[in-house]
Amino acid sequence: MSITVTNITKTFGTQKALNNVSFSIKKGEIVGFLGPNGAGKSTMMKILTTYSRADDGEAAVNTFDVVDQKNEVQKCIGYLPEHNPLYLDMYVKEYLHFNASVYGVPKDQIALVIDKTGLSPEAHKKIGQLSKGYRQRVGLAAALLHDPEVLILDEPTTGLDPNQLLEIRKLILDIGKQKTILLSTHIMKEVEAVCDRVIIINKGELVADKKLTELRTSGEQIIEVEFDYRVEEALLQKLPHVTKVTNIGGFVYEIQFSTDQDMRPAVFDFAHDNELKTLQLSRKNRNLESLFTELTS
Repeated sequence: MSITVTNITKTFGTQKALNNVSFSIKKGEIVGFLGPNGAGKSTMMKILTTYSRADDGEAAVNTFDVVDQKNEVQKCIGYLPEHNPLYLDMYVKEYLHFNASVYGVPKDQIALVIDKTGLSPEAHKKIGQLSKGYRQRVGLAAALLHDPEVLILDEPTTGLDPNQLLEIRKLILDIGKQKTILLSTHIMKEVEAVCDRVIIINKGELVADKKLTELRTSGEQIIEVEFDYRVEEALLQKLPHVTKVTNIGGFVYEIQFSTDQDMRPAVFDFAHDNELKTLQLSRKNRNLESLFTELTS
């Protein structure tokens, strides 16, 4: 395993930021690490990167313990924190030279990471002159300098415009062909585009650990229907395979079913039998956003 977390607990004052959290990540996986603000994601990432220490439990990266073998852990991790700490007055190459000297890696590695992260057109500029997308590339380049086996990325696409977001997404996918990546983000489409699996935490506790392929073939569906009159939710609950009914406003209802069978005809027949008109009727596939909302709302 590239990352192993066992019963990690961390408390700040009276607030329990992480409560008995356990998971593992295999070599070569790209895993989305999700949760609302304040759920404990950054705290877990700081523990894994040795910047913070858990109150209880154990964690290891490439079998190295994050407490007893800090130096070994730091050698095999590349970390891009949420607030990318760059020296804006330094030139790109100058900044990477500085980081290379800190890591003690050969200077020829600088050219390799500049090429890998697509920084070549901007490498002669000061970091303060770069767009947000290219500054993120500089942060990734610094994280890759020592050729780590594991990358931990905290909100790497925050504040990027759509074009920059696509560029960073492609870069993460390319890097993920060779490395293990733990990626924190609030952008669900980003996770669905690049990740193999998702881990969701809420209020410091692990609430889901699923492969995206399992999510896409979960045998569940959501029907959104708008009637011309209000309906008692208890009546909709009597439809076959119903697991949940939610009135999302006005006469619009979201009905969850635990079946692959298209349930729109059943909802249409329900409306007909109860002398209702269906103003709209659509099927939604279960996606990451609906799972996230269900588990963290």
